[in-house]
Amino acid sequence: MRFFAFNNFGELILINRESCIVKIIGLRKVYKIAKEKVIALNKIDLEIPRGEICCILGTSGSGKSTLLNMMAGLERPTKGEVYINGHNISSMSEKQLASLRRKYVGFIFQSYNLLPALTALENVALPLVFRGVPKFKRNIIAKKMIKNVGLSSRIKHKPSEMSGGQQQRAGIARAFAAKPMLVFADEPTGNLDSKTTTEIMEMMVKIARDYKQTLIIVTHDQSVASYADRIVTLMDGNIISDSLVQKS
Repeated sequence: MRFFAFNNFGELILINRESCIVKIIGLRKVYKIAKEKVIALNKIDLEIPRGEICCILGTSGSGKSTLLNMMAGLERPTKGEVYINGHNISSMSEKQLASLRRKYVGFIFQSYNLLPALTALENVALPLVFRGVPKFKRNIIAKKMIKNVGLSSRIKHKPSEMSGGQQQRAGIARAFAAKPMLVFADEPTGNLDSKTTTEIMEMMVKIARDYKQTLIIVTHDQSVASYADRIVTLMDGNIISDSLVQKS
């Protein structure tokens, strides 16, 4: 299907729902705090092609985390539509959203979000459990992903027995284990030092390119943003720039 819409800069653009993994049309989010209305997102239009590494960049309060939540179906928009792989998630039930996330989406979090009672292997295999993959097969897949992120020596370790960088490696392996079309990384290096940040970013980008997956990184850090193909900058709930990254 093809149709036209106005982008954030008042330009008429062609929207082709089949060409992109994420499409956002006229997205607006307003929070009511006491008697005040806070506009977190203001009529956002955005397309993210399949296989692109896209960074949503902004300072605290810019709306970047709200935008991630909208794209992941974790919050409902006040107005507008969000499409994931052609599906309008804005009108889905919670059950439908959970099913869509299982099928298409992986997450990498700043706080790692590993289950403390599980080993690295069990944490990485978890998304495959929800997809109904048999234990023997999911363990083979999880072991391969753990090896890919350089964590083989910690395969039987629980999160409390791993450093922050090692936990984030396990988180990356978990996000990519089921080979989702789309991976969201929410401030993935926020708790890491500069050396580990470089290692983690290079690893994420390599895996996404190897598997031809779309990676959307939300960050306030310009050095993290430089790993992307494209940077979309938010300020006060508006897109103020949308540019390709020049690679040296």
